[in-house]
Amino acid sequence: MFMDDDAPQIFVTMAPSFAAMKGDVRKIHFIRFDTRTGEVLQRSEQSRRQGVKVVGFAKELHESLFAGFPGEMFLAFMALLFVIAIGTGIALYGPYTRKARFGTVRGARSRRTYWFDLHNLLGIATLAWATVVGVTGIMNEMSTPLFEAWKKRDLAAALAPYRHHPPITNTNLAPLDGAVQTAEAAMDGAAVRRIVFPGANNGSPYHYLLWGYGTKPLTRELSNPALVDARSGQLSAVVPAPWYLSALQLSRPLHFGDYGGLPLKILWALLDLMTIVVLGSGLYLWIARPRRERAAAARESLHGASPAMEPAE
Repeated sequence: MFMDDDAPQIFVTMAPSFAAMKGDVRKIHFIRFDTRTGEVLQRSEQSRRQGVKVVGFAKELHESLFAGFPGEMFLAFMALLFVIAIGTGIALYGPYTRKARFGTVRGARSRRTYWFDLHNLLGIATLAWATVVGVTGIMNEMSTPLFEAWKKRDLAAALAPYRHHPPITNTNLAPLDGAVQTAEAAMDGAAVRRIVFPGANNGSPYHYLLWGYGTKPLTRELSNPALVDARSGQLSAVVPAPWYLSALQLSRPLHFGDYGGLPLKILWALLDLMTIVVLGSGLYLWIARPRRERAAAARESLHGASPAMEPAE
């Protein structure tokens, strides 16, 4: 169950079993409810009939290239190369500033000179933002191994006393409302927004795993999980998120521009477009330079002198 913090709705996702879900993703079903009225807003069957949506397609492509975990690791490596490219760009920008003032775009000279200056200007203007997006992109792509590390260390330690208990069945679950109240009382005012039922892959065979999120602007993306015994409804443990999960939780809204509502998303989109221009102009300069140098070498062989190279680099 996921309780949306920005809209009055709850998503309930279900499957016959975790094994069935792994064998066939079409076994997964979800229902989206209006929390004010209990009205059903959407069912998974409706979504499948509507087909693949553009945003969903772009999200999956952006996160994993439709290749699962290998795709995530490939994109993490690409994000690392992106951050390295930003670092080398900073090193190259230093000598350039000794030859031209900040913001200079020499449009009256050659086309390559114009794109060279525009590339440098937009690159240095978007430097901090691009670095943040690149680093947080690496963190987001590493979410699978980070959560696996948390499960094998922190969650496993909390579940160790229960290893000999029989698994919970859906017929003898403690009331969910009481589990939510118990978890929120143990987490100092945090609001439960995500609940993992017993037996799920990212949870416990014996507990409700309830993720409590902060309620202040600076803590609303930070969460800690609580384990509530699914038989008795009693609190078993609060498992504080380690630093690397906190870093991951903070990286997501920074990467997607979720901290400031629609105005920040618009700013993020504009900076995205500027970065696309930087990448495109960099590709153009990389392709055009060998061609120009070959032409210069040909002229030198004909006239016996090297022509002036533009732009000065």
